[in-house]
Amino acid sequence: MTASSTQRDASPRGALWPLFLISLGVVGIENALTRYFAVAAWSEYGYWIISIVMAGFALSGVFVALFRETIERFGLILRTVLPGAMVLAAAFGFQQVTANPFNPLQLQNPATWTDQIRNIALYYAALLPFFFLAGTYISLIFVQNHREVGRVYAYDLIGAAAGSAVALGLMFLVHPFLLAPALLVPLAIATLFQPGKLNWLAGGLAGAALVLGEFILFSGAPPTFSEFKAIYAPMNTPGARIAGQIKSPQGYYVLLEDFTERVDADLSNNSQTLGTPGPPATLGLYRDGARIAALPRPGGVKADYAPSALSAAPYVLRPGAQVLQIGMSGGFRAAEDLALGAAHVDGVETEPVLRRALTKGLADSPAGIADSRITLLDGGPIAAALAARGGRYDVVDLSADFVDAAPANADGLTVEAFDAYLGALKPGGMVSVSVSIRDFPVYALRVLATAREALTARGLDPAAHVLVYRSAWNARILISGQPWSQADIDALTAFASARSFDISYSPGVDPAALRARLFNDLPSVNFATGEITSTGPDDAIANEVAAVLAGKPSPTSDDFHVRPATLDRPAYYSSLKLENLGALLRRLEVLPQAEIGGLVNVAVLAQAIIVALLVLLAPALFRRRKAEAAEPRRLWPAVYFPALGLGFLFIEIMLIDKAAFYLSDYSTAFALVLTSMLFFSGLGSLIAGRLAAIPKLAVGVALVVVLAWAAATLFQAEPFLIRTLGLPLWQRAAIIMAAAAPVALALGLPFPMGLTQVGSGRMLPWAWGLNGAFSVVATPLANLLSRDIGFSSLLIAASGLYVLAFLVLPTGGRREAPSRVPAVDFSQ
Repeated sequence: MTASSTQRDASPRGALWPLFLISLGVVGIENALTRYFAVAAWSEYGYWIISIVMAGFALSGVFVALFRETIERFGLILRTVLPGAMVLAAAFGFQQVTANPFNPLQLQNPATWTDQIRNIALYYAALLPFFFLAGTYISLIFVQNHREVGRVYAYDLIGAAAGSAVALGLMFLVHPFLLAPALLVPLAIATLFQPGKLNWLAGGLAGAALVLGEFILFSGAPPTFSEFKAIYAPMNTPGARIAGQIKSPQGYYVLLEDFTERVDADLSNNSQTLGTPGPPATLGLYRDGARIAALPRPGGVKADYAPSALSAAPYVLRPGAQVLQIGMSGGFRAAEDLALGAAHVDGVETEPVLRRALTKGLADSPAGIADSRITLLDGGPIAAALAARGGRYDVVDLSADFVDAAPANADGLTVEAFDAYLGALKPGGMVSVSVSIRDFPVYALRVLATAREALTARGLDPAAHVLVYRSAWNARILISGQPWSQADIDALTAFASARSFDISYSPGVDPAALRARLFNDLPSVNFATGEITSTGPDDAIANEVAAVLAGKPSPTSDDFHVRPATLDRPAYYSSLKLENLGALLRRLEVLPQAEIGGLVNVAVLAQAIIVALLVLLAPALFRRRKAEAAEPRRLWPAVYFPALGLGFLFIEIMLIDKAAFYLSDYSTAFALVLTSMLFFSGLGSLIAGRLAAIPKLAVGVALVVVLAWAAATLFQAEPFLIRTLGLPLWQRAAIIMAAAAPVALALGLPFPMGLTQVGSGRMLPWAWGLNGAFSVVATPLANLLSRDIGFSSLLIAASGLYVLAFLVLPTGGRREAPSRVPAVDFSQ
């Protein structure tokens, strides 16, 4: 072995292009696995992927720290074999994931949940080896290039940004079940850029691993939709056929033709008496296996059934209405409005595939808009309402399927949105909101709490400005800027009586009088015991509306959150009180699927805390040798690197939410923010290499930028975003990138600055693993904080964490504890 050969093998520039490609492949596969879970199971379970990724990285950091000398000695051969091993581990892991019989419905069943816990453990067993090997490779590059940690971290982050972008591009071209196999390629070709004389061996091993890996993936049964997905049953009916498919980052869309597809309208049981037909046959549009809309069959949209629909009342009360229709339901909602006598309909549709289907059609389905009295507006619901300030509409109508059509649509049911809708009404106009009560009446109560907040902010008495009527399945909440007249109340009562619908709230009417003439029983149920508390025909909503509108506690608030939604805390499906975990677990079988995300976050957080504590305590396992006497035990990294891991993710998750509101599309926001944050943080890390002599000052400058950015975001971002919602999409996307750039550049500095301070000993890979371990904690913790407190809490917490990191960082320049164990030279 010679000094020159050791230096050549550890050359930063020589080893970093393979690191770039490895990071690209790893993050690409992470994205691919998240998409797989969204299609094959439910997107809430994608949190496991983030947990497994960061757990693998964290444990690998501890592993490299414990066996640093051995790993450094055999560094070249490890760089030779690890890419091929990663390819095989990824291929075998993904094959095991697709064969896993996990069923989330059985996880909620007390009789079958134990088998599903085992299946969850098998997910971890299948995927953890790949991410452990990837983390080991990245840790090795940090160890071998400890004098260039800024450059190493930059290649790692920019490679991750490229992986996110490549995965995003492939989602337009490749079926979600084939994304992971496609992203094995960057792992294999990384060996072509490996320095040293063994690159030919590394390339041969990786190439053979790639061939074997693809054989493993394609030799088994192909993955398919699980039997618990909404698409499974209709897809397997006699004569069913796929009329069209679209692949995109927003989801995998399937247009299905089968005999079960109908317009999902809530129609009166008295339809025949009223002389109206039933809902027409349609095509069904599914995204990731979940049905999001009915699309018209050839022949166009038909809405003859509209007079018997629950949604018809506003048009009876306001004939010839000018309408803002939020959520077009494939064109059927606007057609219903016109069939009920509306003069003109301005439509809002934020879901991109549904929007395209409205104007251009989709496969066999014709365009959903074929009437000149319908105008499709740009932007989201708040932007449309703000553009009509001063009063343009008689009815602002939110469709029943709007909130489930796209993740970002929850912003349309916030206090700020309701205030904008009220501002867009003509005198005597109304906002009509449909709420499903199939699972729990709590969602209707939460919408009422939101309406109360918006009305109170305008100085209005909520009790005089709200009407509620319902069927057995859905409630309609009518909100007016003026007190309801007796004529309106009488007209709604006559409408409901003719269709066997029920009035759940009418100003000044005793709930007992409303319960006396019920058509649809909705009994009150004690959630904790599951027992019906009603003694006769009952209306659980009517029992609580008055208390909610008065801002007082109601029986439901004992078990659920009955609170207004805001842009800072917009989550629609966040009614469970997670502090009552025991009661929730006992009643797990009755919880709606959409609410399970909160419990999954709690489970992932518990697992993440265990991993983080194990990593935090790892230095106790380090064996002190004479050669290491110069490397002191330091306590500050145990605070510094966890603070960075938590703070970075808190800011990133907060920014994704704001971008989703601004762009009216969560998928685009996620991709844009993730790529921007990783790329600009990588540039910040490149700058860090020039500031290694002044780490405290560099981190101090970064802290000033973070605090200034956080203050501006807290106090100015929301008003600015609302004012500029009408800008074209590309301009709004550019604003999001420009907003992310300065804080991401600043966030790229503290991590490499900290690594220069821990030196080149075993503390370096441990610090890297520690940052990863607390990044595992950050994601579920951020989701829970934003759900129950608000996204602003993430920004405040992140600011505090970066202040803490600055305070504990030692002063002084680079610290070295060079290894005295020589590397074995395999290049000769």
